[in-house]
Amino acid sequence: MTRGDGHLSHDLLPGEKNPQDACGVFGVYAPSEEVAKLTYFGLYALQHRGQESAGIATSDGRKILVFKDMGLVSQVFDEGALEALTGHIAIGHNRYSTTGASVWANAQPTLGPTSTGTVALGHNGNLTNVPDLLELLEERDSAGHRRLEGGVTDTTVLTALLGADDFSANLADAAMALLPRLRGAFSLVFMDENRLYAARDPQGVRPLVLGRLADGWVVASETAALDIVGATWEREVEPGEMITIDAEGVHSQHFATPDPKGCVFEYVYLARPDTSIAGRSVHASRVEMGRTLAREHPAEADLVIPVPESGTPAAVGYAQASGIPFGQGLTKNAYVGRTFIQPSQTLRQLGIRLKLNPLKEIIAGKRLVVVDDSIVRGNTQRAIVGMLREAGAAEVHVRISSPPIQWPCFYGIDFATRDELLAVDKTIEEVRTHIGADSLGHISTEGMINATEIARERLCTACFTGEYPIEPPVNARHLLATQPVEVP
Repeated sequence: MTRGDGHLSHDLLPGEKNPQDACGVFGVYAPSEEVAKLTYFGLYALQHRGQESAGIATSDGRKILVFKDMGLVSQVFDEGALEALTGHIAIGHNRYSTTGASVWANAQPTLGPTSTGTVALGHNGNLTNVPDLLELLEERDSAGHRRLEGGVTDTTVLTALLGADDFSANLADAAMALLPRLRGAFSLVFMDENRLYAARDPQGVRPLVLGRLADGWVVASETAALDIVGATWEREVEPGEMITIDAEGVHSQHFATPDPKGCVFEYVYLARPDTSIAGRSVHASRVEMGRTLAREHPAEADLVIPVPESGTPAAVGYAQASGIPFGQGLTKNAYVGRTFIQPSQTLRQLGIRLKLNPLKEIIAGKRLVVVDDSIVRGNTQRAIVGMLREAGAAEVHVRISSPPIQWPCFYGIDFATRDELLAVDKTIEEVRTHIGADSLGHISTEGMINATEIARERLCTACFTGEYPIEPPVNARHLLATQPVEVP
């Protein structure tokens, strides 16, 4: 998965599936700006949050236009498409599917009718009570199921409910009636012909921020997207808050009492390093995780190298705290993007070498500390260790800047089921043997949390601890088990 900030995350081997982000969202209200182009660059900054599809909707006050397709932002849009998306309001979306198939019909923004016009919507997160919402849709709107664009996903159900007959004719009132009924993680941007809206779940699991332009406003998944379009950070959209942006400015309403539980994995891996969440720099958090890792799991070594690029800040921190020199022992192909061309059998056998290759003259004969952000199934780490040994490394000591992942996520990260997670029911020594390292060390949960400078009770650590702040879906109990569970 290639990340739009230059990040090359774990390179996939056959059968390997690494943590995937649920999506990135962006919205702008700016009467004197080319809002489609602003949205394009905002989505470009958020490309790391989803690479399956991209879309933009705009409004000129009379009608909403939508353009979306499969692929990266740079693949989906050209100058002609952006020129055709006229107006002063826009929302945009990058998608990685955690519910629904990876097909054009499920690309966002979704579009639906309301009693007074049209709603377009983009969603980052996962709802956990979709069956309840489908029942509500049936009750509220007998034609509701016919509104489900492309099939049933949490986003299409939301879009249909916002246009349901029994809700208020005013979209803001309809949203305020619907939002308290949602369970799970959601950072939403949506719009009608005249207004831009944004909303965040009461736990604030996924980030969402508000920025100011000279003549307008921007909402985005991350502060890095504000920077790229020249917007100044105003504040976060608060957990349990909906904001409405129109010609009069920004209006705030709360639909639930805030109970912050921000995703700690945003600090570990998901967010861009140049983003700030809850006032804390993601890059600074990752460097401190590396320092903590060095204190908790020292190693006798000659060189600290990262798995580029997601392991780089933590590797820098490890080198700083340990006094071991930092080096780039692995080089990446910066131009490997999402492709629909399947590799040949020979290329599949080469695995990660399509994206990563060792710098033999740097690592030959060296005792290495290799810093990465996480282990899911472990196939990638095993391949990297093997590749470094082939290149002449004397020793390979793997250090991971997050605790062992032992539980699936229901809030917008597409982790494997428990029986597919390498760390479940295995000791650190057993995992070390599996990946072939000379030693293995994970940061402690406490060390990871302290590096964020966020209070533990304000973070979601479910994928590491199994402590879920929001009740998981009833029909997902099989994902929590290491043995087959009958699902009703």
